[in-house]
Amino acid sequence: MKAGKINAGGVSMQEMTGEERKKFKYWQWRTIIGTMIGYSLFYFVRKNLSVATPFMLEEGLFDKEQIGFIVMLHGLVYGISKFANGIIGDRVNSRIFMVAGLVLAALCNVLFGFSASLLMFGVFWLCNGWVQGMGFPPCARLITHWVRPDELATKMSVWNSSHSVGAGLVLVFCGYIPGLVTMLTGWFPGVETLGWRWYFYLPAAVSLLGAVFLWFTLRDTPSSVGLPEIAGRAAKTEETVEFRQFVRKRVFQNPTIWMLGFAAFFVYTIRFAVLDWGPTLLYEWAGIQIKSSVWMIAGFELVGIVGTLVAGWVADRFFGGRAVRVCVIGLALTVVSLLLFMYLPHSPLLMTVLLMAAGFFVYGPQALNGVIASNLVTNRASATAIGFTSLFAYSSTILSGWLMGRIADRYGWEPGLLLLVVAGILGVGVFASLWNIQVHGYEDQDTN
Repeated sequence: MKAGKINAGGVSMQEMTGEERKKFKYWQWRTIIGTMIGYSLFYFVRKNLSVATPFMLEEGLFDKEQIGFIVMLHGLVYGISKFANGIIGDRVNSRIFMVAGLVLAALCNVLFGFSASLLMFGVFWLCNGWVQGMGFPPCARLITHWVRPDELATKMSVWNSSHSVGAGLVLVFCGYIPGLVTMLTGWFPGVETLGWRWYFYLPAAVSLLGAVFLWFTLRDTPSSVGLPEIAGRAAKTEETVEFRQFVRKRVFQNPTIWMLGFAAFFVYTIRFAVLDWGPTLLYEWAGIQIKSSVWMIAGFELVGIVGTLVAGWVADRFFGGRAVRVCVIGLALTVVSLLLFMYLPHSPLLMTVLLMAAGFFVYGPQALNGVIASNLVTNRASATAIGFTSLFAYSSTILSGWLMGRIADRYGWEPGLLLLVVAGILGVGVFASLWNIQVHGYEDQDTN
């Protein structure tokens, strides 16, 4: 087959010429690495707010409840956007869509930095929440075009580390912004007066550079670079009455999927609370300076990569694929880690270890929740099921954002941490109620 001649059904790697295989592998890894870097940069203009929060509070711009309310609305809008943009993302050029999302997110950050009223802060951060939903869908589409189905699980597990890498790196980067501003002051006197606004301007600048990188790195499909499409990649959504009935029964009318949604709600409550409030909590509650606290929260996030891989291996190796049982154990150990974090002495080293333990244990349930849902509804409706449970996951900002900020404002940080413990216990209960569910739904999918 000549390069550029596309078989409608796609071809296998064996059917490609040696030169085509070599070129395909190059573009495959270029796409995986490019989208990992690009998606990580979406975190630079999303989770930077958590590091700016202590300084905004000190200036009296907001109280914790108001910050939490903005965080809550951002999460709700992001969850809806991720679902809606998944539909749009399947129908447009992924390179253009992803680059546009990153540029718009950076612009929202710049406008946020220029704002001086609660209303405008809220408007621009909600806009940011919507365009953030333009990050994941094009990545998912690009990877399914460039990765064979039999390699997808392995390569997607590699790609998924971009979540933790992005969240961890932005915290570390923001921790060094005061030093960068001091250096800039020597060249441009007066820039230090911008204060907390640098936590939005500088990450936005990095993301804009990243958008340029993505534009020159990514290509939409193999055919756009003269390669044949690979055989067996995901087919277009079936637009049949039977398929819609299948989705309705397996997803929207399936009590197990609803329970997995509630479980995601409680798991994400813990994860988002640590990411969104961690630097402020450690600064106010334990007296740990921001430059140190960001490393502690980054440790929570980055060790989650290991936790995710271990949880998947344990589920397959010791539980016969019954991932929900690993979720019960992992979330229970997360609760134990949080309780120890609360009540043991405020030693920075000990608190770091306990935060990393919590991150290690909570990321298994976070990742496996989607695996359980996908296996139950089969690959015919996995995207719909994950999108549906994601709505619950991002609704968790009601607790992790607004309610935790309100509690911390009125009663202090310990009651706020107790909220996370309660969320963890409820999550354990939800997962435990699913202890004996089937591993997958492939055996009976033809009966629906």
